[in-house]
This record gives sequence, C-alpha cells and structure tokens, in this order.
Amino acid sequence: MHVRTSSPIRLVSAVSWLRDHDPELAATRRAGRTAIVMPALFALCGQVIGSSTMATFAAFGAFSMLLLVDFTGPMVQRLRAHLGLAVAWAVLICLGTLVADETWLAVAAMVVIGFLVLFSGVVSSVLAGASTALLLAFILPVTSPVPFAELPERLAGAGLAAAAAMLAITLLWPRPTTDPLSAPAARVCRAAAEQLRTDAFLLGGGPGAPSTVQCRTRANEAAAAAAELRTAFDATPYRPTGLSTGSRALVRLVDELTWLSSILADSAPPLDGHPACDIDAQFVRRAAAAVLDEVATLLDTPRGSPDGLHAASEHLRRAMADMEHNATTRLPVGRGGAGTPSQVHPVIGALDLSFRAQELGFATLQIADNVDLSAAAERRGWSERLLGREPGAVTQPLAAARERAAAHLQPQSVWLHNSLRGALGLGIAVGLANVTSVQHSFWVLLGTLSVLRSNALNTGQNAVRAVGGTLAGSVIGTGLLQLIGHHGTALWFLLPLAVFLAGIAPAAISFAAGQASFTVTLVILFNIGHDPDWHIVLLRIQDIAIGCAVSVLVGLFFWPRGATAAVDRALAEAYTDSARYLAGAVQYAIGHCGTAPASDEVALREGVEAAAAARRLDDAFRSYLAERGAKPVPLADMTTLVTGIVGLRLAADAVLGLWRRAGELDSEPNRAEAGLVLLSAAGQISGWYRDLAAGLGRDTTVRDPLPRNPAAEAQLVESLRRDLSDERGQATDTAVRMIWTADHLDAARRLQPALAAAATTEGQS
Repeated sequence: MHVRTSSPIRLVSAVSWLRDHDPELAATRRAGRTAIVMPALFALCGQVIGSSTMATFAAFGAFSMLLLVDFTGPMVQRLRAHLGLAVAWAVLICLGTLVADETWLAVAAMVVIGFLVLFSGVVSSVLAGASTALLLAFILPVTSPVPFAELPERLAGAGLAAAAAMLAITLLWPRPTTDPLSAPAARVCRAAAEQLRTDAFLLGGGPGAPSTVQCRTRANEAAAAAAELRTAFDATPYRPTGLSTGSRALVRLVDELTWLSSILADSAPPLDGHPACDIDAQFVRRAAAAVLDEVATLLDTPRGSPDGLHAASEHLRRAMADMEHNATTRLPVGRGGAGTPSQVHPVIGALDLSFRAQELGFATLQIADNVDLSAAAERRGWSERLLGREPGAVTQPLAAARERAAAHLQPQSVWLHNSLRGALGLGIAVGLANVTSVQHSFWVLLGTLSVLRSNALNTGQNAVRAVGGTLAGSVIGTGLLQLIGHHGTALWFLLPLAVFLAGIAPAAISFAAGQASFTVTLVILFNIGHDPDWHIVLLRIQDIAIGCAVSVLVGLFFWPRGATAAVDRALAEAYTDSARYLAGAVQYAIGHCGTAPASDEVALREGVEAAAAARRLDDAFRSYLAERGAKPVPLADMTTLVTGIVGLRLAADAVLGLWRRAGELDSEPNRAEAGLVLLSAAGQISGWYRDLAAGLGRDTTVRDPLPRNPAAEAQLVESLRRDLSDERGQATDTAVRMIWTADHLDAARRLQPALAAAATTEGQS
C-alpha cells in the first residue's frame, strides 16, 4: 500500500513546489509549449526535409517566439502580435544575412539594430517584451555567414516556427486573459462596498439598523480581502510582459485598495457608544459603495462598458459636493473654552464624519479612475498597443510613440543608457567573435545578451552565475554523452526534457540553473544526428566566457547605475514636487482667507509640475519592472513608495479644490493665528516628505513619522473661535474649510508610517 500511494504524494508535492516557485505557472506554460514544438520542428526540418539550415532557424525561431515572449490581451491581439513578430523576424534575417560577410558592416549593423530594438521598448510594453526575441532574429544570421542562396531556407525555417507558435498559443494551454490581481482586487472592492453600506445604515439609525458588532464583522471581512490581495501581489513574479498600461495600473491599485482599507478601518463606528448621525455622510458612503461595485464589475470584465462606472462616479462627486455645502450647518459653535480638550473634540468630531466620508470619496474616485484607465488600456486596438498610445490621448498613435521616444533622448534616461550599452556590447561581441574566429560565434553574442544588465554590479554577478551555470551544464552534458555513447537516438528523447527545464529553471529555480539547462539543450542540439562529441562542451564554455567578459566590461564602462537608481531619482523628484504642491495649496488656502483676493496660479503651476514628475516616475517604474534579474528592492516596498505619491498629491488636490470652490469670504475675522497653525503643520509635513526624498537610495536613517498633534488641533479651534459662527448663530464656511484643510494635512501625515517602513527597506538593499 505504501508503494502505491508514494507516487501520487510525490506528484502532489512536485505540483505544490511548482506553484510556490511559479505562482501563475507562466514559465511552466511557456516551457511546456516550447518542449513540444521546438523538437518537433527540429526533427521535421532536419530529418524529414533534410535541411540543417531550416532546422536551426526553425528550432531557434520556436524557442524565441514561444519562450522569450508572452503577449497579453485577447487572443486576436496576441495572434496579431505574433504575426508582427514573424514579419520582423523575416526582415531581420534578410538584413543579417546581407551584412554577415563583412566584419565592419556586421558590427555597424549590430550596433544600429541593437540600439533600435532595445530603445523601441520605451514606446510600448509589446516592443519591450519582444526585444530579446527580435535581437535573436538578427544575431542568428549575422554571426553565421552563408551564401545568399541559403536565405530562402532560413526564411522557411523561421516561417514554420511562426506558424507553429501561433497554433501553439491558440491550442496548447492558452494564457488567461485576466490579470492574476484582478479577481482578488474585485473581492476587496465588493467587501469594502458592503462595509460602506452597512456603516451608512448604522449611522442612519432607525429600525432594522445593524449593530456595531455587525459593522465590525464587515470591516474584518474587508480587511481579510485586502490581506488576500496583498498576498497575491507579493507572490506575483517580475516579468517583462507585465509592463503594459493596464498591468501598471493594477500594480498601483494594490496600494490604493490597501489605503482605502485603512481609511475604512479608521472610520468604522466605535464598538461602544452611539454613533453620530450625518445624512450627507451616509449618502456619500452609499454612493462610494455603488462606485466600488462598478469597479469590481469592470475588474471582472475589463473589456465591458465603463458607462456604469462613469455614472456612479459622477453621482459620488455630486454627493460629496452637497455634503461639503451642507457641512457648515452642523458645526457646534459654543464660545466658551474652545481651547480646552472638551471643546476641541466636539468641534473636530462634528466634522469628522463628513471629512471621513469625503476622504473615502476621494480614495474611491482615485481607484475608479485607475481601474477605468486599466480597462481602457485593455480595450485598445493592436496598433495602439504596439505604439504605446495612452488611453484617451488626443494624439495619433504614431505621434504618441514619437513623443514618448523623444522624451527619453536625454542624458539621464535609463532607457537610453540601456539601449546604448546593449547595442555597443553586442557590436563588440560580433567584432570579437569574428577576429578570434571562434567556432559557433553565435553563442558569444548569446553569452553577451544573457548577462548584460542595466547595472554593472548585477552584470558581474550574472556573469559569474552564467559561467557557473554553464560549467554545471557542461559537466551534466558531458556525463550524458558518456552514458549515451554511440546511441545518438537517445538524444531525441532527452531534447524535450532539456528544453522544458531550460524554460522553467530561470523562473522557478535560478538564473544559473537556467544557464545550466540551456547548456545541456545546446549540447543535445549540436550532437543530434552526429556521433556524440563532448568537445562541444569546451567550445560552449569558451564562447560564453568571451560573451560574459564583453558584457562585464561594457557594463562597467557605460553608466554603471541601473533602473533602481533611476526610480530613486524619479521618486525623489516626485516627492519633492508633491510636497511643494501641498505646501503651496495650503499657502493658497491661507491667502484666500485674507483681505486681498488670492491667486491660484502658483498652486496650479506646482500641481502641473507634480503631475509631470509623477509621469516621469511611472516611466522609471516601468523601466524598473523591465530590468531582468533579481530586484534589490522588494516589489511591495517599491510600489508602496510609488503609490505614496498618489496619496500626497490627492491631499494637495483636495485642499486646492476645497478653497477654489469657496465663495466670497468676509474679511472681518482675523484668521492670522489659524493661518499660522496651518502653515506650521504644512511646513512640518512637507518637510518630512522632502527629507524622505533626500534619503531615497542612500544608506541614511529615515525620519520617524510625525505623530498626531492634539495641541495644534486645540490651537486651531481656539484661533477660529470668533469665526465659528456668523450673526445668525450658524457656523461659517471658512471655519469648516480651515478645519478640513487641517484634516487633509493629517491624511498626508497618516501615509508616513508605511512609507517610512518601505524607505527603510529600500535604503538597506
């Protein structure tokens, strides 16, 4: 009985291990397809048709089109992308064959083609994900000079590979059309919507209203859904195909939903006592719940109509505007002892329900905009995806591509650095391979391409792992050849297994394991049809060593800092500009309360600068995700820092909008002291963010988050004592807006603990 059950147990353990190391089974899917198609094409062309040239190009074409790319989107768009890749392969094979005979021409062409292919990745995620496959299409012919008469066989082999790849992605384990984060994100939205409706029902009171215990149960369910989303996010691997606009929006959505969950937890009714009633706040909560339901629907069906989300969002905006307009009628305006805690808390607390509802509304609208952007990106046509046209952009796709490319033709662009370094490294490798006349010079370029990174330190580390993996694979390959002896037929049975391991090992095990598996695959390929010869092992080691040396030297000489440094710089700029924007918005608010009319021109300009810095950060973050190899900073921490910009800018937007919507203000009350309190708070909070920006990417201690300051709250209410009511005994609009301004500043302060923790991890990496 033990013998019978041990095999299923081992199988379950193997599947469990695979899911732990390849959570989405993306690498397993690509490796499985390639293991079926590549050996079949190699056998068809080499053994049936009898053309070794066709066999080589069919095998490596299948390897490239099935293992090195994994296009996203609906099946029709994936097939179009593969058809475009096939056409590009045909063009590059023709060019590589034409220039291969002349060394200087081959080197020059490699530099030009390498730069164009690598730099084109800045335009769109489609081109970024296909860059290695496109380079392989040129490397293969340019390092193998042959008479021009053999070009048709090369094209025929690549054409067979393209046709087989299109059939494989359609029929063999098609990739899911939805992002793995969509379903857990939708569950968070629905749980949060249910909590909002339950809380609103409780705040309304009346028969049948839920108890505070029921509200807490709903809050716990929402928190559990958010924790599940974070777990799924942490398990999501890095991959170049996750760079699309929609994917990046979903990456940011994780922190936005986490932020919403924390606001919900803070605003949940207390377990003891009777919650205050605020009709307008109830309407806002219900409207926010309706928006979150529509968000969940759009996450489940991203290609569906967004009309329901747009209508719900507009209803939420109207509810928030009505709440803001009516809030002043409910502010307690008792005069005596406003500076004492017993009087401070009623004033702040009376507006707390409306402010919390307003904060929930802002967070919900931000989430809705993000998901709307993601869904709009999924609805784009193939040409718009290829050229990187942003959803809703007024420019034509080609013009958008030119603008994006032109924006990175500047010295500090990491895309420009990577493209020049990669092109020069490959060009040097072509020249060196031709000068040294090594056999199979193609593998010199593969060695260069496989370890060249945008960070010189990582390049060196990857070179060591590449050589180590190659040595291990060589030993394994030599052992296999010795065991097989002259029974070369056995190599056909080993080839699919070797291809499968070469595809899955880099993602599920390590880069070195991938190199070892790839080496074994090459040993098998070069010995099929011949007497097994272990000398190919020595040639492979020689070639990969030359390629590694080229990549390390080029990486050390040209721009030795990578995408992480670019993200640090972009984060620093974005936090600096956003902190300036927040301080400027508060300055406008204080000026708006004075006797002279205040201009919003400066604050609006600072908002535009902060938005531009956020866009530059998004491009740098995309580069960070595109950079292959181990990430020095965990994705969760880097995403927290990136998403923190959203919260900071949202607080500034809220303050600026709050005072731009204000009507005519009376100039009688003297609000100088209240203004100083707000300016002091804004200075401290913006100063903390400037210090955070200055320390990013450096081994410096991050400042502790600022604590809540009840004394400043008391001072603010005391300073507004004369301005809390008008001659009719009603609270003034100005007092409410100033207290809400302090609340928005406190919302920016509450972001600091998570950012400090993420920045501490980032600084220790």
